[in-house]
Amino acid sequence: MKYKRELSENVWYEIRTEINVGEPLFRLRGAIALFYRVLLETKKRFGFEIRGLKLEGAWLTFYIKPKDGFKLPKIMQWLKQTFSLRFNLMTGRPRAWREWKMDN
Repeated sequence: MKYKRELSENVWYEIRTEINVGEPLFRLRGAIALFYRVLLETKKRFGFEIRGLKLEGAWLTFYIKPKDGFKLPKIMQWLKQTFSLRFNLMTGRPRAWREWKMDN
């Protein structure tokens, strides 16, 4: 049985995800710069703290602490969708994100 994840305020959450399984997405020209632009735009839009950002091949890992009133799933959904859409426009590919995982 699945249990609903309970998110707490003032907690750092570890986000780990593999983007575009089988191909190191962040080695493609412009992918890292695009991700940073989208991340900064997301931060301005939703307000959160971030630390420990690591981009490695197709893997992305970072810690995020949402500010009061903002929900982590909404932040991550917006970041994921916005990056995917812009990446797809930039490269003409069908999709960028394959798998999405959150660990507390």
